[in-house]
Amino acid sequence: MAVNPSSGCCPEAGKQFPCQGCNISSQCCDSYEFCVSCCLNPARTHEETAIKMKVAKPATAGSYGSIFNFCAGRCRHNSGSVVHENAYASEMHHCFSFQLNSSVIGIVKPQSEVEFSDVSIIIGRQGQSCTMACKSRGQSCVSNRFLALNNCGVLQKYMSCKGACKASIGPDQPAEVIDNAPRYLHPGACMYSKKQSILSCEGSHPYTRRLCPCA
Repeated sequence: MAVNPSSGCCPEAGKQFPCQGCNISSQCCDSYEFCVSCCLNPARTHEETAIKMKVAKPATAGSYGSIFNFCAGRCRHNSGSVVHENAYASEMHHCFSFQLNSSVIGIVKPQSEVEFSDVSIIIGRQGQSCTMACKSRGQSCVSNRFLALNNCGVLQKYMSCKGACKASIGPDQPAEVIDNAPRYLHPGACMYSKKQSILSCEGSHPYTRRLCPCA
């Protein structure tokens, strides 16, 4: 985007809220500037909710206060942008979607009631990765939405979880253990990962069925 060197302002003419290089479904972009621009569109980001979103998890953390501060902050790299703590989940690692484990002042919505209007939630076959599960439907796995799926409320909404819901650590999670798995793997139980940085589209396990975000 061109900037007037004397005024420091963008030209008045041109498309407002451009999203060049952005995936609207995943709300992720390949550049910081266009991520902020796309995020500022009121059709994509609800201002009343955005300005109440806390900057960090601690109770003492303040809120963003303005939609620009929200977009500028959300589009910076965060834990949802990386896998294995040292690599980007995809080339589009500037994301402005709401992280559902973030705190919003005055707004409390149970994880099981969150709407996933931007993705299709698919249950993979036994031993299948989310990459393959989504591909079988003609879609792609949206890695930055695993954080929203990685909790008991959502797992119990989409899966039976007959053996309860347990915390674990594995790149194949969130997932449900198949009924005929060895007893030490907790047959029928749903599993969410305590280490969110290892969640990936490629993860799989011979005795689990994954819960996958596809678009």
